[in-house]
Parts: sequence; C-alpha cells; structure tokens
Amino acid sequence: MLNKYARAFFTRVLTPFAALLIRIGVSPDAVTLVGTGGVVAGALIFYPQGEFFWGTVVITLFVFSDLVDGNMARQLGRSSRWGAFLDSTLDRVADSAIFGGLALWYAGRGDSLTLCAMAIFCLASGQVVSYTKARGEAIGLPVAVNGLVERAERLVITLVACGLSGLHAFGVPGVGILLPIALWIVGIGSAVTLGQRVVTVRRESAEADAAVAQGGNSA
Repeated sequence: MLNKYARAFFTRVLTPFAALLIRIGVSPDAVTLVGTGGVVAGALIFYPQGEFFWGTVVITLFVFSDLVDGNMARQLGRSSRWGAFLDSTLDRVADSAIFGGLALWYAGRGDSLTLCAMAIFCLASGQVVSYTKARGEAIGLPVAVNGLVERAERLVITLVACGLSGLHAFGVPGVGILLPIALWIVGIGSAVTLGQRVVTVRRESAEADAAVAQGGNSA
C-alpha cells in the first residue's frame, strides 16, 4: 500500500538529486551498493549497542538509495534485468541487517529472548514474503495481491519505532515500548501477508492449470 503512494512522492522529490548524480558520473549500481553498505553499517554498528536514534538516522539517509538508483536508470534509459536483480538482492541484505541488529541488541544488553526471537521472525518472514512473490512470478503467475505488510510497511513501521524509541536516551519517557510493539505488528503482519500470497498463488495456479487443461481438451 505504501509502495504505491510513497514511491510516487519520493520519486518526484529525488529526481533532481538523481539527475545531479548522473551529471557527475555516478552509476545506478554504485548508488545501490553504497546505499546498502550504509544501511548495513548503520544497523549493525548502532542497533546492537542500543543506539536506535542515531542508527535510524544513518539508515534513513541511505535507504532512499533504493529509489534513487531506479530513478537514475530510468533517466538514463538503462533499466536492465541485472539492475533489477542487484537491487532486489541487496534489499534483502539491508532488511536482514536491520532486523539482525535488533536481534543482537535483544540477545545482549536488551535482555529479552522473546523480542530477540520476534526480531528473527520478522527477518525470516520478510524474506519468505519476498520469495513467495518472486517464485510465483518465476512460474508464470502474476501474484496479484497487495499484502497487508509488505517491504515498505515493514521498513516504515520498524524505522519509525526505532527512531522514536531512541529518544529515550534524550530523556523522553515512555517511548521504549514502541519498538517491541512495532516488532509484534511487523511479525504478525508479515505472517498475514505470507498467508495472503500463498492463497493467491494457489488460486492463480489452479486457474492456470484449469485453463491449460481446457485448452488441451478443446484441441
């Protein structure tokens, strides 16, 4: 849901910046790699130490590379299968770093095996949600469903909660509860989304198989 509206808005906002990068000779692939590196560094350096505010600031600065690189490729007229593959693959790496960093915090000084397990579940379920769509499309199905919590929702909910929770270090009371709540929301939402996609693929595959069978009988 957020993909539809947020991407359109930020694409317009970031188009001048993408054009500037093109003029100075930066490639879309370089932006993808640097952006992923920044997200991974921010998540795995700051989050395991409980530095949620500054970690989120760093991650947010780099996470927009996901929009900038695609914008650059379109302006250059060089959209390619390789670029799409690289972008999608590194998205998974970045997501894993974010939830992995949170799991490390809760396994250590955060001292909550329950929330550590939930962070790991968010990591794993997010990967599987992405896989179901990719696998469904690979066998020729459209996987035409807007899931409850897709990648954009997972990132927004988690990063906003992390950033606000980090304000606890500045003396803001009561914000520490936001991150645990966000992890439960993302975990449950991802499970629901996985179910939506599995049901959709089952229905679409049955329809496709029936169409093939009907075509064979007609022949």
